[in-house]
Amino acid sequence: MSFLVGALSFRQYSKKKALKADDILKTVKKDFLEEGSIEGSWIELTKVPWKKFAHKTDVYYGGISRYEDNKLAQYEFIADAYTGSILDIYRV
Repeated sequence: MSFLVGALSFRQYSKKKALKADDILKTVKKDFLEEGSIEGSWIELTKVPWKKFAHKTDVYYGGISRYEDNKLAQYEFIADAYTGSILDIYRV
């Protein structure tokens, strides 16, 4: 019985642990602040499955807005929920 409990505990512990969406947003904002001020930012708190070619993971979607040349520019990004890496970023 104790072997079974240990095996199940190890299985739960060894699963991927997602980063907090707010922590990922803080990192993205920090990177954007190096180039200028930010007007607004957002991130979805629910991770969603994502696949591109053979790469499968869960991601958070988010966005940043700021003024560039006196016009509001908006960017959206896709961040890996487990590593925090930005998988894609694009201007909307």
